[in-house]
Amino acid sequence: MVIYLPGDQRQPVAEAMPSFDELVPREIVAELDKYIVGQGAAKRAVAIALRNRVRRQKLSPEMAEEVLPKNILMIGPTGVGKTEIARRLARLAGCPFVKVEASKYTEVGYVGRDVESMIRDLVETAIDMVREEKLDEVAERAEQAAEERLLDLLLPASPAPVEPSAAASGPALTDGQRRDQTDRTREKLRAQLREGKLDQRMVEVEVRERAMPAFEIISNQGIEDMDINVKDMLSGFFGQQKKKRKMTVADAFDYLIQEEENKLIDMDHVTRIATERAEQMGIIFIDEIDKIAGRETGHGPDVSREGVQRDILPIVEGTTVNTRYGMVRTDHILFIAAGAFHISKPSDLIPELQGRLPLRVELNALTEEDFVRILTEPKNALIKQYVALLETEGVKLVFSDDAIAALARFAVMVNEQTENIGARRLHTILERVLEEISFEAPELKKKHVKIDAAYVSKQLAEIAKNQDLSRYIL
Repeated sequence: MVIYLPGDQRQPVAEAMPSFDELVPREIVAELDKYIVGQGAAKRAVAIALRNRVRRQKLSPEMAEEVLPKNILMIGPTGVGKTEIARRLARLAGCPFVKVEASKYTEVGYVGRDVESMIRDLVETAIDMVREEKLDEVAERAEQAAEERLLDLLLPASPAPVEPSAAASGPALTDGQRRDQTDRTREKLRAQLREGKLDQRMVEVEVRERAMPAFEIISNQGIEDMDINVKDMLSGFFGQQKKKRKMTVADAFDYLIQEEENKLIDMDHVTRIATERAEQMGIIFIDEIDKIAGRETGHGPDVSREGVQRDILPIVEGTTVNTRYGMVRTDHILFIAAGAFHISKPSDLIPELQGRLPLRVELNALTEEDFVRILTEPKNALIKQYVALLETEGVKLVFSDDAIAALARFAVMVNEQTENIGARRLHTILERVLEEISFEAPELKKKHVKIDAAYVSKQLAEIAKNQDLSRYIL
């Protein structure tokens, strides 16, 4: 049970987010700027694509059917923000969104996941989203119904009154008086329940259990989909067993709320809305697409790479996929693909797939100035994270400007000397610099620690000098 305390300021107030329909491209870019440094071209392309989704919804049905999404291919080295743009996009858009790795799919006929499972995942995500929305709508009614059921458990109905004998003394209570007395007791219990005074009392609740055999069937739909279908089919055959379980009032209240919510939500209606939303507003981000680029070699572990491209092609250009919720069309799903293309090139993708990713955006490698901004500017900046973590131990950590510049300089230097892993190098550098402080933080007597350029150099100088060592440690 959630209890709201008036004037409780411990939890930060969530920043009000504008509705997705109201966000213009400039505002979408501004929201992405709060977390991602640079990469203006990629942000603009994504912002326009998202805004076009909203514009399409306002067209007539005939015209909307003809307007197909312009899929995007993001090209850039690792650690420059491709995946982070996708993550932030998912939170911002409020649309059904799935991020998948192209490298985990295999060609039909090989062991592994087939590419159609990304559409099934998208539909599942859409159903979860719509169900959460419906849960918010029925939450109050479900809580009221659960409260009444819990009061019934705490105050069972009184047995039928026994006929008073002649020897019995005292006036017998009428039915009306007995009801009034029960109502007064019930209201007292209700007040105690809402104040949390009964949370630790034990009650006996009837819970439902599914006695399901655990097995999977391999079919051409894929293991994960067939497994679910068989369980649904057999759930009616095996039935749901009920048994009584003792639990605290607090746990029983949560369980009863879930039961009442499930009763109030029409899952058929949820499924219809979610399937349509996945078809019309769904976004799929295909990461690591460069790992399946390349021509067929006929042997080795990458033998099915071009086959995966051929399987992805109909999904991207528009087809109908069979899911457990019915057939889903992919014509209007927006696909955003991304890859580093270190070894392969975008032209190594099969021509048909290249044609289905018409918008190409190149992300730039990060400079030393970008690293300084990444450390300080975003809302989730690394330095802000480490300061907050050590603050829980009572340690106040302060970084000087020259320390931040030194961290950025070391990151660029190690990236140039070894492999360039972009902004991810900052995680390695910062962990190394703060290793001693993090280890000793709970026992530190001096709770105010200032990190300057000299301290950074002291922690990293030896490793940075020895290139062989820096390859393994940094």
